[in-house]
Amino acid sequence: MKNIILVGFMGTGKSVVGKKLAAKLDKDFVELDDMIESKEKMAIKDIFEKKLEPYFRQVEKEAVKEAAKRKNVVISAGGGAVMDEENFKNLKNSGIIICLKASPDTILKRTKNLKTRPLLNVPDPKKQIEELLKKREPCYNKADFSINTDDLTIEQVAARAMDFIHIS
Repeated sequence: MKNIILVGFMGTGKSVVGKKLAAKLDKDFVELDDMIESKEKMAIKDIFEKKLEPYFRQVEKEAVKEAAKRKNVVISAGGGAVMDEENFKNLKNSGIIICLKASPDTILKRTKNLKTRPLLNVPDPKKQIEELLKKREPCYNKADFSINTDDLTIEQVAARAMDFIHIS
């Protein structure tokens, strides 16, 4: 069976839904951010602060290549991972891409108390979310399927993802 890759903005549910899907499908769950933190031996926010975003994106590219080589896994890709064309191609070649989407208000509500989100540690996080979503939208729209998670439970999102997996 192909890999299942979840993409989308932070706070859309990639990690929690990914874990749920992996359990339902009896697959391993691969969190790209965890791979990066393990390899770099520091938190994502610290990589952004100390080594800056370009360095992070290079390490992320290597993590994507490594994860995409695996078989029969559910992968949660970082929110900006698919902005890189090579990353998108590697993920697409390894499986089915499902984009989880949410409104800026929902994303803000889900991420507002998390200090681990370096791209949102700005004076106006909602404006930042709106700008990043607009910039990333064309890449997110290249996914095989999309699910708006605004008013759904984790279980409902996982059920919709299962429907997509079975029809593809």
